[in-house]
Amino acid sequence: MQLVRESLWRVAQEARELYLNDSVPYLDQPPTPLELQRSWLCPNKPFIVRNAINHWPAVSKWTASYLREMVGKQMVSVAVTPNGYADAVHESRFVMPEERRMPFADFLDIVEGKRTTSGVFYVQKQCSNLTEEFPQLLPDIDPHILWMSEALGKVPDAVNFWLGESAAVTSLHKDHYENLYCVVSGEKHFILHPPTDRPFIPYEFFQPATYKVNEDGSFDVINVQNAEKVPWIPLDPLNPDLGRYPEYSHAKPLHCTVRAGEMLYLPSLWFHHVQQSHGCIAVNFWYDMEYDIKYNYFQFLDSITKAMNAV
Repeated sequence: MQLVRESLWRVAQEARELYLNDSVPYLDQPPTPLELQRSWLCPNKPFIVRNAINHWPAVSKWTASYLREMVGKQMVSVAVTPNGYADAVHESRFVMPEERRMPFADFLDIVEGKRTTSGVFYVQKQCSNLTEEFPQLLPDIDPHILWMSEALGKVPDAVNFWLGESAAVTSLHKDHYENLYCVVSGEKHFILHPPTDRPFIPYEFFQPATYKVNEDGSFDVINVQNAEKVPWIPLDPLNPDLGRYPEYSHAKPLHCTVRAGEMLYLPSLWFHHVQQSHGCIAVNFWYDMEYDIKYNYFQFLDSITKAMNAV
């Protein structure tokens, strides 16, 4: 089994030596569809484009006063947690946020400090919440990213809107999407791991639960009844418990900050952890990944890692 472990380590090491960058590179202009396919999509590597969305009206228009005027009365879905961690492991359970419906203006009052309340609030519902809950804002952005749509031959599966407090954190996870993450205002801080770091990233199964806010502002954790356990990453890359997860010491995370007007290409299957500045506004485009040989190889790596850890 030690030989298998060492072989998995070599997979990650060779990826770093052969094609991965030591840091996330910056581009001064978007790639052409052909450049995207050759240099980024096929090798599955991230990049950041400077001034990628400065032509969007949203960059100058999406102030708090403008958002109040356009969507202040709109009922929107807001994730509420006691600690900022939605969809994360807490006390040996996978805990999801309380999903609260509220007027967007009330949410802005909380973010701006005009109203005091318990918990951390974050507009983070996916499933194309920008098109579903904020349609008034759609004229202020591009409907899709042309060079990505042309390279993939399809339009995004979802377009999502993100706004929240600085305490809101996205725990380490991966998605089956080619992700274009655009920061409209503020900044986002990413910790990234390539798929080849999978042998160093622990997964465990957890009872699913949700937070429930009581009238006094305290939070209860309520188990989801008759639900299968959820596989999730219990490790916090900000403070990794290497005593419990020593394999993580072999991982080589990339750190990057995406600022207003910039766009991050986050490739499918890359693990990512996200923090943000207070009141940061972002829009991301999810394009469904191609389930090709790249996906097959990752599934094989994942299966071998699971089998090794089960011994």
